[in-house]
Amino acid sequence: YEACAEAAAWLRARLREPPRVALVCGSGLGALAQELSDPQTFNYADIPHFPRSTGTGSTERGHFGWFCGIWGGLWQFRGVLGWACGGYGVVVPVRALALAGVHTLVLTNAAGSLRPHLGPGHLLVLRDHIDFPGLAGRSPLVGPNDERFGPRFPAMTDAYDPGLRRLALALAPKELRASPGIYVGVGGPSYETPAECRLLRLLGADAVGMSTVSEASAARHLGLRVLGLSLITN
Repeated sequence: YEACAEAAAWLRARLREPPRVALVCGSGLGALAQELSDPQTFNYADIPHFPRSTGTGSTERGHFGWFCGIWGGLWQFRGVLGWACGGYGVVVPVRALALAGVHTLVLTNAAGSLRPHLGPGHLLVLRDHIDFPGLAGRSPLVGPNDERFGPRFPAMTDAYDPGLRRLALALAPKELRASPGIYVGVGGPSYETPAECRLLRLLGADAVGMSTVSEASAARHLGLRVLGLSLITN
């Protein structure tokens, strides 16, 4: 907690406004940073206790600015367990941003389709997820619980806010063919085998990727509202 509080204090001391909404950019989606007005940008390496990934081509910057009338943060970071010091390292930014004032977290990712009706370019608005690393004991919430973050056993019912999901589905451009669905997070960094994809389909998943679930679990532990979006790329 102290490490995350120090990171939050570092950000608050430098930001013109406290952030209210944070958006985590998935692979290939970092260009959204160019849409911010009057931005402030920080490198992860400069923020106390922030992790560094080992992912090839990963970009690790936090951008703050005005977007659609809201002052918030936009984070370019590939939050994959195999690249970022395990589950704890992945969620340090989420916890620090919450302590800095964020109340809503938008998680985006590039994902692989597990269903014939979901093709490249389609948008999946997450209504639930399957956390394979978490089920295997690699959740960021494993270990001693600090009540200052949240309860020992946080509920994950409606992990993705129903109101935000309805809003996203209503506002998504028609060409994205947005639909609600279930995302399954795996540990990576290898891609799934055909047999594993068949298993994930049987479990009810619509899309698969290597991120998002740890951040979502940490955000709900903190009591944040969460919106999850998967851009189907293959």
